[in-house]
Amino acid sequence: MDARPLFPLRRKPGAGPEHRRLERELRSDLAGDVRFDSAARALFATDASNYRHVPIGVVTPRSSDDLRRGIAICRRHGAPVLSRGGGTSLAGQSCNAAVIFDTSRYLGGVRDIDPIRRSALVECGAVLDRVREAASEYDLTFGPDPSTHDRCTIGGMLGNNSCGVHALQSEFYGPGPRTEDNLRRMTVLTYDGLELSVGPTSDAEYRANLEAGGRRAEIYRALRDLRDRYAPLIRERFPQIPRRVSGYNLPALLPENGFDVGKALVGSEGTCVWILEAELTLIDAMKHRALLMLGYDDVYQAGDHVSTLRELKPVGMEGFDQTLVDHVKQQRGDTGPLHALPDGNGWLLVEFAGTSPEEARERAQHAQATLRKGAKPPRMNLLTDPGQQAGVWEVRKSALGVTAFVPGEHSAWPGWEDSAVPCERVGEYLRGLTELMQKYEVQAALYGHFGQGCIHCRYTFDLATPQGVETFRRFTDEAADLCLALGGSLSGEHGDGQARADLLPKMYGAELIQAFEEFKQIWDPLGKMNPGKIVGARERTQDLRLAKDELRTDPAVEFGYASDHGSFAHAALRCVGVGECRRESGGVMCPSYQVTRDEMHSTRGRAHMLFEMTKGEVVRDLWQSEEVAEALDLCLSCKGCKSDCPVNVDIATYKAEFLSHYYRGHGRPRHAYAFGLIMYWARLASWLPRLSNLLSHAPGLARIAKWVAGIAPQRTIPRFAPKTFRSWWRRHDKPESTGPRVVLWADTFNNYFLADTLIACVGVLESADCDVVVLDQTLCCGRPLYDFGMLERARQFWQRNLDALEEELDKDTPLIVAEPSCLAAFRDELPGLLPTDERAQKLSSLSRSLAEFLVEIDFSPPPLESRVLVQGHCHQHAVVGFDAENELFRRMGADVHWPNDGCCGMAGAFGFERDKFKLSEAIASRKLLPALDDANRQAHLCADGFSCREQISQLNGRRPKHLAELISDQLERPLVAAERPRAVSAARALLVLVLVSALCAAACSLL
Repeated sequence: MDARPLFPLRRKPGAGPEHRRLERELRSDLAGDVRFDSAARALFATDASNYRHVPIGVVTPRSSDDLRRGIAICRRHGAPVLSRGGGTSLAGQSCNAAVIFDTSRYLGGVRDIDPIRRSALVECGAVLDRVREAASEYDLTFGPDPSTHDRCTIGGMLGNNSCGVHALQSEFYGPGPRTEDNLRRMTVLTYDGLELSVGPTSDAEYRANLEAGGRRAEIYRALRDLRDRYAPLIRERFPQIPRRVSGYNLPALLPENGFDVGKALVGSEGTCVWILEAELTLIDAMKHRALLMLGYDDVYQAGDHVSTLRELKPVGMEGFDQTLVDHVKQQRGDTGPLHALPDGNGWLLVEFAGTSPEEARERAQHAQATLRKGAKPPRMNLLTDPGQQAGVWEVRKSALGVTAFVPGEHSAWPGWEDSAVPCERVGEYLRGLTELMQKYEVQAALYGHFGQGCIHCRYTFDLATPQGVETFRRFTDEAADLCLALGGSLSGEHGDGQARADLLPKMYGAELIQAFEEFKQIWDPLGKMNPGKIVGARERTQDLRLAKDELRTDPAVEFGYASDHGSFAHAALRCVGVGECRRESGGVMCPSYQVTRDEMHSTRGRAHMLFEMTKGEVVRDLWQSEEVAEALDLCLSCKGCKSDCPVNVDIATYKAEFLSHYYRGHGRPRHAYAFGLIMYWARLASWLPRLSNLLSHAPGLARIAKWVAGIAPQRTIPRFAPKTFRSWWRRHDKPESTGPRVVLWADTFNNYFLADTLIACVGVLESADCDVVVLDQTLCCGRPLYDFGMLERARQFWQRNLDALEEELDKDTPLIVAEPSCLAAFRDELPGLLPTDERAQKLSSLSRSLAEFLVEIDFSPPPLESRVLVQGHCHQHAVVGFDAENELFRRMGADVHWPNDGCCGMAGAFGFERDKFKLSEAIASRKLLPALDDANRQAHLCADGFSCREQISQLNGRRPKHLAELISDQLERPLVAAERPRAVSAARALLVLVLVSALCAAACSLL
């Protein structure tokens, strides 16, 4: 669907008076979005680096023509410009006080794949994985492989000269490891409006450019002159290593390199030209892989072994140390993939590829045999199963996330995360870095692309105090000296930006820095293309976004934020900007972004907005900020980011926190009372469910009911059960039991709407000889309250629940919770809201899903040898996981499929709200609805979440069952609900109508 916003925007003016005319011209001449408001400027003020520059405004061009016109308008106003793709730069090159052109949203076309020439023609905003998908039809791929491959753009890769995990494949089996090596030609645009096709330049092409005259001739003549004057120095001073990325790529201009103007511009970080499109070289995909894991006594020995292993020509070689493994265990548990690692304290993952599984395995086995002949062979383990390999790779790929915020330790930051040395000196370099860390008392996990000498690590720099910043400066000075003494490069793939640009004179000397300045002048004489990067750069200790003197006092909050030292400001700072939330598929986060493709609706965008709120410079109204309210408006509170984000940014919690303060200065909308207080309305309606259903479903009355509740007219209000689960339970004859005692939580949704679910839970638990207890009190976890910031009331609910369950807590009785959102509330919201209450911590630990408990007691379910399609609830994905469900399905012999890798789009009240229906439907239409349409009508549908079941029923027409119902249906004597109709007295009906009218009037008066 079209990526334009699906809701009315309420932008605040943000551009200063000097830029308002520029904004007006851009708005009138461009088809794309032009946003100079404070919200947009806050969203794009930083990237994945330590730096922060508030932009003039943000433009999202819809076409290359839009881009050309936009640059021309900026030129007329003398405004600096910045081209931005995925915005994941770690050196600060994708944030600037300029007009930012976001090319990632619309300029992502893959124009052509030519399998004969083995080339791809793509637009600058094309995401790498989309290019690979198009090339995979011909068993081809693009060699460079950054970890951000599912959201980084080709323009950004060309700007940074990216490499990645599998750059060895391109080095050994293709043209070379860097993006520049895999470029044929590209079309570029200069700030002054000249459009050029640049690439290798023959003598004939050079003469033709001179004969063309004008600006084209001027550029080529100046480039040839610069090359000739500096050629000896270029040959002498540029390191001949696989990962030399720092500085302008002047070696490409040398005669022996074909005077390749295109490659000379690769790695220029948007400081010279704008890349419109590029022709790339493709290589054989070599899809089949075998992973050889090598264990060493320490990471230094692993580094010493790199050169030997390179001779075996693997397609990937990554290294990491024991510290990284410890961090993974601390934050993710002792996961299965870790068990596959051989013994050691330092490891190399060496991947071999082939056109068949056998070829890949044979290459890996040959490597094993070769290593065994050595004097001290490493410990080895070979994996050929793709699933097992993927799990191990996740350990390495998780490095940035698990090292950024380690519980109990100082936060870690980039700044010296990207240096590279000759491959034969990796071990020596790692030892030197360790000595520096000891000297300056900072810590880091050592990991990276060891196979090409590139070391990635985040250090525990204190970037918020003058003393800490001075330590950062001195450490990076000495680290640069160490790296260069070994023949290395300051950057191995992330680029210089602001993080390393002021160190370039150490690497190249004054004369080549002068050559860099001349190169920049040739292309950008006015100095308006991403100014202040590579040459003329601001110091690496300036513009740090952590400077404490700019941070607002940390506001008082409702949640505990235990992982952030009790600080909301630290929680808002948690996002490291790598943009995993901007991926188009996989995982749950972020469903609204996947439809709108608007940065504001990504996890990163919302986190950046909250961070700017704490700074108070651009977003000034703290908890009353309309900009933040807008950014959070389309958050489904799915909690996907809590698990899918590499640093566990938890926007659902931050949204509940924000709204709890925001609504102290704003009236809540009527749907907040209709849905947030559903436990009260449902209890009232349960007195006369048939009358309640009549009032909410009769044609005329339904329209009124939906308007009062703020429900979308396309929605159907869920029907109340003829009898609640509690009323059924009171009449239920409990069997004698000698098994474990459990409390079954009678949640609001299943008790009042889908009583069959809880009845099935009773049947399954009793078939497992459990002593089932249901509390007499009518209780609720209050999960709907969070969506509308009603945290004080939620705390009251929890206190009541704890009091009611205190006796069972003393007995360590497990609490079985059938509704995933309620279970997540017990596991996550409860300890977050009552962090110092020991009862809350214990109740959280005793809470179980039905599947978890059945697996714990080794329950053997009846067979279900048929196909089952399962829609997992987002909260369960984020907080609990589905391992237990999968184990039960395995025991039942079911053919299980999980067709949707994301949110269903309902998300509690979200999908019912009047202004959210279109977005809710669009989210469901991405994966879930097509999967249901393709499914065999005979297949069982399983969805434990009330919201998921409602979304499927209302948009697809089929009613999924809870796992408990699937199991119960297979039992010999399943329990069923009694369907005896309840007599309706006139007095009772009148009483209900009076109460409903009074409550509706009271709700309307609160608006």
